[in-house]
This record gives sequence, structure tokens and C-alpha cells, in this order.
Amino acid sequence: MAVQINPSILSADFARLADEARAVEGADWLHVDVMDNHFVPNLTLGVPVVESLARATDTPLDCHLMIEAPDRWAPQYVEAGASSVTFHVEAAAAPVRLAREIRAKGARSSMALKPATPIEPYEDLLPELDMLLIMTVEPGFGGQSFLDIMLPKIRRTRELISKHGLELWLQVDGGVSASTIERCADAGADVFVAGSAVYGASDPAEAVRALRTQAEGASAKASWACDH
Repeated sequence: MAVQINPSILSADFARLADEARAVEGADWLHVDVMDNHFVPNLTLGVPVVESLARATDTPLDCHLMIEAPDRWAPQYVEAGASSVTFHVEAAAAPVRLAREIRAKGARSSMALKPATPIEPYEDLLPELDMLLIMTVEPGFGGQSFLDIMLPKIRRTRELISKHGLELWLQVDGGVSASTIERCADAGADVFVAGSAVYGASDPAEAVRALRTQAEGASAKASWACDH
């Protein structure tokens, strides 16, 4: 699995989203944080903005739904143009059914876990997913410091993915930067969401390239990658 860098538009200028999307040339995905001020204490954007953004960029959209009732709303984000939709298992009433519905509508299905949510109870759900997101901060706000205590959880998740022989992407989101991305890659992540580390840089596209180089170097030397 190749390293992927997903800049988070949560750290972009919302008044210039089309320009900000173009500023990260070379990114694999644009990460779109959807927050409803209920599941998390912040309010961002919704379906109409995703529709507009999908028309404004050729970079596929990776929508992370930090919302209540994702079973109801997630399919609408696929219809709006998202190529990957992530729901939180803590909020989903029927995660397997929801994952299958997202896939049936033509998008990649992803499930997110908050920092305190263990991966082990959801081992049997992994074959239903295309990606699993380990939050490395408490969801809700950008610019938070990376939680090192999540590294063992990333390792355990990678071990479960390998155990079942799955082609499952393992994404990390929260505090990913030049100082943390190598630890995440070494632990087993291969998809990296970076907000302020990209959009806070003078050259966001160069920041994407630099993060990719770091992650690729760490992945190449990681024990989990050498086992494949």
C-alpha cells in the first residue's frame, strides 16, 4: 500500500476553498471535516459545500463525518460527490449496514474511532471497510497536539489488518506533522491527514511532498511493511 497524504481543508481559508484545493497539487485526497456541533463541539460545513467543492477540484474528496445519525446522512455525501465517506462507529446505529450502503453507492467506506474507542471489539467489521481512521486527537478542532498514546493502538490495528490479510487503508488524523508522521508510519499508518502542517506552510504543495517523503522513508523501514 502506497503512502497517501490528505490535506485537511479544516485548516484552509473557507472563503477561498477552490483556490485552497488547487494549492495542494500532488495530494492524494482532500480531507473534508463535517461537524454538526452535536457529536463534536464544533460546526463546519455540510452537503452543499461538498457539492460545490467536488465541482471545483479533480482531487477526490475524503469526507469525515463527525456527526450524529451518520446512518441517515452519510449516503447523501456520496451523492454530493465524496469518493470516500468516514463515519464514527460511536455514532452509527448499524455500522455494517451503513458501510455496505456507502459502498453500494460507489464510494469507499471508512470507519473512525475516537481516541478512547478500542479497535478490538470491531475486528469482525474490518472486511466491510475500505479504510479505518484512528483519531490521534479528540475530534472537533484542528491544530491540536498529537496524542502519542495512540501509537500502540495504530500498531494493534495494523496487526489485525495483517492477520486477516485485508487490503484496508489505515488512516491517522490529528496533529500529523513533520515531527509526528514518521512515528505514525512506523506504527502502521499509510494514509495521513494533515491540516495546519500543510495549509500553515508557505508552500502547501511542497509541504505535501515533504510529508510524503518522510512517511515513505519510515514505512520502508517499518517492521510491519517488511513482513509483506
